[in-house]
Amino acid sequence: MTRFTARIGSIASGTLAWIYAALLLIPLYFFLVSSFKTNEQIFESPLALPGSWDLSNFSTAIHQADLGLAIANSALTTIAALVLTLLLALPASFALARSTGRAGRIVEGVFALGFLIPSFAALFPTFLLAAALGLFHTRTFVVFLLPATALPLSVVILTSFMRTIPRELEEAASMDGASPLQVLRQVYLPICVPGIATVLLLNFLSFWNAYLYPLILIGPDTAQRTIQVALPTLKVDAGTDYGVLMAGTLFTLLPVYLVYTLLQRQMQRALLSGAVKG
Repeated sequence: MTRFTARIGSIASGTLAWIYAALLLIPLYFFLVSSFKTNEQIFESPLALPGSWDLSNFSTAIHQADLGLAIANSALTTIAALVLTLLLALPASFALARSTGRAGRIVEGVFALGFLIPSFAALFPTFLLAAALGLFHTRTFVVFLLPATALPLSVVILTSFMRTIPRELEEAASMDGASPLQVLRQVYLPICVPGIATVLLLNFLSFWNAYLYPLILIGPDTAQRTIQVALPTLKVDAGTDYGVLMAGTLFTLLPVYLVYTLLQRQMQRALLSGAVKG
C-alpha cells in the first residue's frame, strides 16, 4: 500500500510539473509565432505556425521604436547598476556577517526596513532629488537609484550566506597575514558565489524590467530611454500591429532567459544550500 501510494504521488507530481511547464511555455510559444504574423493571422489562428518566417516585424519594431539604441541603454543601465550594487552590498554584508554586537543587528534591521517602503512611495522625493542634483532626464541618476532600491534584499541575502562560512577559515587567513579586504576577496567571495548569482539574477530582473522610474526620470529623450519605455511607442493611434509589438517584446524577453540560463545552476545551489543548512 505504501509503494502504491508513493507511485500515485510520483505520477501526480510529475503530471503537475508537466502542466506547469506547459503553462510557462505556451505564452512564450505564442509570443514567438505571433511575431512572424499579421494581425489577421494572429486573431484567426493564434497558436498555428506562421505561413512564412518573415523578419519584417522585427525590422519594423527596431526602426519604429529605435529599439537598438533602447536595448543598448537598458544594457548599460542594468550592468552599471548591478556592478554598483555588488560594490556596495558585498562590503556591507561582510561587515554585518562578522559583527557580533548589538550595533550590527540594528544596522541589519535598518536594511530590512527597506522591504516596507513601496517603490512608488519614494517617487516624488526621488524626483525632487534628481532635480536638485541636476540629473533629471539622465540615465546617470537611474544608475544610482536602482542599486538603492536593491540594497535591502541584496544585503540580507549576502549576509545570510556569509554567516554560514566557518570563522576558522577567516582566522586562518588572518594568521597568514591577510587583510580584511583579502579575507573578503579570497575566502568569502569564492564560497558565496551561489548567493552572488542569486542577487545578480533577482536584481537583473528588477533593473531590466524597470519602467516607472526610467519613464519619469529619463523622460521623452529617445537617445537615453530604455527598452521598457520604448516598447509602448509601438502602439500608434491608427491601431496596434500586434505582430510588431510581439516582435519588440521578444527583445525584452530574450536577455532574461539568457541570464537565467547562465545563472540558474548557481541559484539552484543557493536554494539547496539554504535547505540543507536549514
